[in-house]
Amino acid sequence: MTTTRLTRYDRSMLRLMNDRRAATWYATAARRRLAVAAHVTLTVAIGGLMTHFFLAEGEPLWSMAVTAVLLLPWMVATGVINGATRGLLELRERALDERQSAERSRVLARSHRVTTLLLAAAAVSLLITGGTAGDAPKAYAAPLLIAVLVVHWVMPLWVAGLRAQDEPADDDDVLEPGVLGR
Repeated sequence: MTTTRLTRYDRSMLRLMNDRRAATWYATAARRRLAVAAHVTLTVAIGGLMTHFFLAEGEPLWSMAVTAVLLLPWMVATGVINGATRGLLELRERALDERQSAERSRVLARSHRVTTLLLAAAAVSLLITGGTAGDAPKAYAAPLLIAVLVVHWVMPLWVAGLRAQDEPADDDDVLEPGVLGR
């Protein structure tokens, strides 16, 4: 951690992000990948339902109801990923040690590159669709750009969740007999 004094908010967030009571949810790499996959799936589902709500004619209120229901598991998945990364992206810079600060920089750089490629793909797909249809697909431009903005917002969380490492073994573990002697 830096020499800057932590505020009460910083200390409470540090305690919250380092709370290990739910560690079984993200203890292994497979569980962390599952949490990220669930978060991606829920994000896509919520985005699709929001798009349906705004583009569908009539009264698709059911899509808003389903979106509201999906927000709870989305928030739980977000919490699982934040717990797995020990709040790498949620804590202020002054609450991180040097290793965490460097990891945050790596995560942000990688997610920026992925999002840039995604934005380029979205722009190319709109240009190709507009070229084949004769004009720009105006109805889909806004939802596509909003989707890319949402992905830009959550991509660091996904990258951090996928890059999170397993917790080191406790020092209190007893070595098996004969491990050191052979």
